[in-house]
Amino acid sequence: MVVLAASIISKSGKALVSRQFVDMSRIRIEGLLAAFPKLVGIGKQHTYVETENVRYVYQPIEALYLLLVTNKQSNILEDLDTLSILSKLVPEYSPSLDEEGICQTAFELIFAFDEVISLGHKENVNVAQVKQYCEMESQEEKLHKLLMQSKINETKDVMKRKASEIDKSKIDRNRGDKGGFMSMHSMGSGRIESSLSDMSISGGGGGFGSGSGSGLGTEVESFSIKPKGRPSASANAPPKGLGMKLGKTQKTNQFLESLKAEGELISEDVQPTASQPRSSVTLPLTDPITLTAEERLNVTLKRDGGVSNFDVQGTLSLQILNQEDALIQVQIETVSNSGVLFKTHPNINKELFSNENILGLKDPNRPFPTGQTGDAAGVGLLKWRMQSMDESLVPLTINCWPSVSGGETYVSMEYEASSMFDLQNVVITVPLPALREAPNVRQVDGEWRYDPRGSVLEWSILLIENSNRSGSMEFVVPPADSSVFFPINVGFTAANTFSDIKVLGVLPLRGGPPPKFAQRTQLITENYHVV
Repeated sequence: MVVLAASIISKSGKALVSRQFVDMSRIRIEGLLAAFPKLVGIGKQHTYVETENVRYVYQPIEALYLLLVTNKQSNILEDLDTLSILSKLVPEYSPSLDEEGICQTAFELIFAFDEVISLGHKENVNVAQVKQYCEMESQEEKLHKLLMQSKINETKDVMKRKASEIDKSKIDRNRGDKGGFMSMHSMGSGRIESSLSDMSISGGGGGFGSGSGSGLGTEVESFSIKPKGRPSASANAPPKGLGMKLGKTQKTNQFLESLKAEGELISEDVQPTASQPRSSVTLPLTDPITLTAEERLNVTLKRDGGVSNFDVQGTLSLQILNQEDALIQVQIETVSNSGVLFKTHPNINKELFSNENILGLKDPNRPFPTGQTGDAAGVGLLKWRMQSMDESLVPLTINCWPSVSGGETYVSMEYEASSMFDLQNVVITVPLPALREAPNVRQVDGEWRYDPRGSVLEWSILLIENSNRSGSMEFVVPPADSSVFFPINVGFTAANTFSDIKVLGVLPLRGGPPPKFAQRTQLITENYHVV
């Protein structure tokens, strides 16, 4: 199957969203899309139209068409499967299925299309995985935004300080224009006019009326000598007293609050004081060395029990931010499990790994690649795979029992989770027959949502742990064959892996203390079905 382009067009032929997947000229793609409305007949029930060179596979979406342009040699069943996934994604990203709603979310739809189709071929993904991939956040982007916001806040503080200096200069100039008589009058009477009451005295003594005559006298004398003209340099200098301290404290608190709002962890509570410099505020930098162990789970379960396929593929990747930390080796620990087959990167010393469980380059004088601008997943060090037919290894099993009674179909579902893992963001998607309204859900452990466009029922559990290793759901729909409710798709994540790889430490080859590192572990479902 080769998909030439995917597009959402109006019935008049106007292309609202169009994504090209092969090397074709823009004029050629526009010509194919413009010819489509003329080929669609009125009242026909077909979902595809063939021409001499290409095949149009389409689905009406209210006043629009979701269209795939493929070559004639592609498998029509795969074309329809791809079209079905795209039709489920469109209402997920577009608030309204009209021209205005589609145009507002054009970029999101194009990104979603790219996750389903790659270089003209369909990827093995479902709707939940596409949404997860599109919503993934970049730690580097978040850090860049925090730093930019910090610079913006600092610039605003400088602008406020300059504005304050200008206002103070105007006040000083106005006071100087009134001459020494006003200054002596204010000193003799012990009062000062309201026009000067907001001015702060930065001399060695206290404020007005404080009884400290030296500071007040010096200030008044300076203005008595120079009744007119520009203010002195001391008047234009940035204030170094309480005003600046409060400004720094307020700025620091605002910055820390913005970091906490972004979900960052602050290593320690910073309490800025007058003696602390600006550099005392610690920015939430990413870890200098990060090792990520990720496993992808591919499981196919039989509806009557048993396992058709169980495959785990894992990778251990390394990300180093600084060049000075790149000359290292990684000490790991693996669980003795004959079912796990490890394979090192070609540049890794295999003998060192086999004998000592140390991952290091064949050339010990060669550093690992560094930086954040490359692959966000880092450099792959180790891969492994585990295959089994042992049902006890399955982290989550689903039982679905449809039965027809009294002109209705009663569906009872149950999940059972293994004690090996705590599962997060569990979503169980059950296909349903075409319904005019949502099914009657009588009981559910967790939450449920009905998608009328995809005609699926999504059963979600935020977290499965020791307190809820099993749960059930019951719902009623019109009479339907039991095969309609299959295949059931399952998605979840976990913070543990089957291989249980642990990073014991990072060994510097140049000597000195070992650098700090962080280990991240995640188990995700790639394809998890009950058929």
